[in-house]
Amino acid sequence: MNSLTKAQKDEMATSMAVLALYDGGAEISSGQINALLEATGNTEVEAFYPIIFANFLSNPEKVAQLITTPGGPGGAAGAGAAAAGGDAGDAAEEEKQEEEEEEADIGGGVDMFGGGDGGDY
Repeated sequence: MNSLTKAQKDEMATSMAVLALYDGGAEISSGQINALLEATGNTEVEAFYPIIFANFLSNPEKVAQLITTPGGPGGAAGAGAAAAGGDAGDAAEEEKQEEEEEEADIGGGVDMFGGGDGGDY
């Protein structure tokens, strides 16, 4: 914990408060997060952290989604796909197929070692 910056400690304390509220089945709001932070002695957490976390994680389904899909797509990519009704996944799949076609269509190409006759082996 000593190697963390103040911002990282604030984020961690706020995250743990949100998880405790979620686990206890309590409402996740900035007031509840602040109350829990004060009760645990984390009184120096910047005031904007509970607000930001409460705005994003007020729905328990979002907390559950973050818990069950660690390392998933970032907020913008996930939100974009959800807003598009899943069409973003189709576009990404088409893009992947195009890349594969480009890689496969190299043609004759140039030998990396400058020869094509294979005489040096």
